Formats: sequence, C-alpha cells, structure tokens
Amino acid sequence: MPYQPNDLLSRHFEQSGHDLINKVEEQLNLVSPNSPNIPIYRDMILTVLRMAQEDHNRWNAKITLQTLRELEQAFRVLEQFKGRRKVTVFGSARTPIEHPLYGMARELGAALARSDLMVITGAGGGIMAAAHEGAGLTHSLGFNITLPFEQHANPTVNGTTNLLPFHFFFTRKLFFVKEADALVLCPGGFGTLDEALEVLTLIQTGKTPLVPVVLLDAPGGKFWQVALDFIHQQLVENRYILPTDMKLVKLVYCVDEAVEHINQFYSNFHSSRWLKHQFLIRMNHTLSDRALEHMQVAFADLCLSDHFHQHVYSSEEHDEAEFSHLARLAFNFNARDHGRLRELVDFINLPENWAQSQPQVQQHTRETSKVI
Repeated sequence: MPYQPNDLLSRHFEQSGHDLINKVEEQLNLVSPNSPNIPIYRDMILTVLRMAQEDHNRWNAKITLQTLRELEQAFRVLEQFKGRRKVTVFGSARTPIEHPLYGMARELGAALARSDLMVITGAGGGIMAAAHEGAGLTHSLGFNITLPFEQHANPTVNGTTNLLPFHFFFTRKLFFVKEADALVLCPGGFGTLDEALEVLTLIQTGKTPLVPVVLLDAPGGKFWQVALDFIHQQLVENRYILPTDMKLVKLVYCVDEAVEHINQFYSNFHSSRWLKHQFLIRMNHTLSDRALEHMQVAFADLCLSDHFHQHVYSSEEHDEAEFSHLARLAFNFNARDHGRLRELVDFINLPENWAQSQPQVQQHTRETSKVI
C-alpha cells in the first residue's frame, strides 16, 4: 500500500517543544538529497528518537538495534541479486544423503538453475544441502541462523558472499518469503510445517504477493497427501478456510513437474501491486479481446465494482519506470479470495488468451511488487 506519513510522530515532537523534525530532514538531505524516500527515513529516525525519549527498557532497545542492523545488511547484500528470480526450498536438515528425497532435492536444485532460478535455503544440511549442491554456488543463497553452539553452513555456500547470517529467526523468515518468487516444500519437521502454514497464511491474507507454492514428495510418499487430507476434511469442510484456498498449493511427485509449475506461473504473469484502490497485474503479453470479455463474466466475483481494464504504463506509477514495458490488468480486487486470484493468473497464463501481435518480454524482476 502507498506510504502514509505518521502525523502522530510529528505532532508528538512539536508538542514537546523539540525542534527535531527540521533537523532530521536537514541531515537526511545531506546524505541523500534526491531520495524520494526522505519522508520514510524521517519517520524511522523519529520513531527511534521517541524510543530514546521514553527510554523504558534496555532489552527493547537492543532488539530494535539488532533487527535494524540485520535488515540493513540483508538489503545491502541482496541488492547484488536484484532482478534474479529466486525459489525458496524448505525441508528436513536430517534427510540422509542415501534417502530418495535427498536425490530429488539435488535434482530440483539443478533443474531450477537450468531455468536460471536461484535457490534459497536455510544453508544447513539434508534437503538444504542437496538443493544447493544441485544448483551450485552461482545459483545458491543461504540464510543461516547463528546459534550459541557451533554452527556450520553446507559446503556449497559456506564462507562465501552468498551466505547471510541472521541472529533472529523472525528476520530470517521475513527474507525467506520476501525474496521468494516461488516456494518448494519437501517433507520435514516442525520448522518445515511452520513455514508451509505461515506462507499459505501470508498469501491467503494478501500480506505477501501471490507466488507458486509446491509440495514435493517422493513417488508413493504420503507426507504431504496426509497433511492435505487433514486440511480438506477439517479446515475446508468446517469452513475455516475457503474451498478455493486449496488452489494456493500444488502437490507433485516429480522434480520436472515442480519446475514446470513455477515456470508456467510466470509465462505471462510478471508481478502485482496495489495502486491506490486498484489491484494491478503486470503481464508480459496483452490479453486478447475475447479473453478479456470472458473474464468479465467468469471472474466477476473478484471485482468489488466496475470490471477488468487492460492498459499500458501510466504516470501514476512514477516509482516503477523499469516496468513501463509491461501491460497492466487493473480491477477493484475484493482482497479476500486469493485462491480465485490464482485461478485468474492461470487463465491469463494460457497462450491462447494472449493477443497474438505482442512479443514476449524477457525482463523479470519482482522487487517492487510486494505489499508494503
């Protein structure tokens, strides 16, 4: 969502008689005079100054400092990988090398690398080590967690600039999702199940953009099927979730099918964003008139009002000129049924629904498509 200045912060310091706002903006303009983000940085600094003024708890201050340091370092390191699509792979660190799933994870990493997709893992052993081994260092990123006892990253990323250490689990989990253009989950323990449910919750509630979520199991495996049976029988049938929420995840038993599912998702769909009250889907191809007409009826339930509009880049999106070559599909999304939104994405990804005159666009970055 668009940034809204925090007027309460400004009024707080104005009422307390401290002339800090102008001084803060003066310093920011010295270090970054042309940045459009000055109001955001100003509110960040004013937030810290208010904490310092109240000075309630040293532990709170240390948590804030550590979190800011981790965020800034991760943003800076990951800038070099901007523009490259990435797939986060989860699975048990205890999967032995002789297990069939280890071989599948290694094959998965190699297949993703062949599609020029980077592989993100927690940098540990088991499934994580296998996926990085298959992908190779050039296509691997490791988000490691520092622990009070001795901790080693897997050989592929250990000691390289492709390894990021995190002190807090919550900041590490943020980047697992923030950087992911897709997620593949192999069988694992509490951590894997936690990530699976958290990712689905974030997508279901619109707190993170729609991306492919793939559950990968060995042929004949029951790990994910049993979990999906429980979700269907207990969550769907009791109406704790919408039936269409099941569209947010796909179970496969083949590495090639997992990678094909991810590539298909981005065959036309590029990324999405909110612009004021309009939801925009950026596309590599414009849609045909016939497809657009069909959508007005078949997906009318996704629109709060009016209907679907297709248009080109507009000056209102001044902050995203790098996406000016992409077509836009705009509508007043109800922001509720993201499973149906996934069905819409599947529809626009069908080649028969594309206008035949427009060439495919190869550029693909999703850095500004997040909901903020």
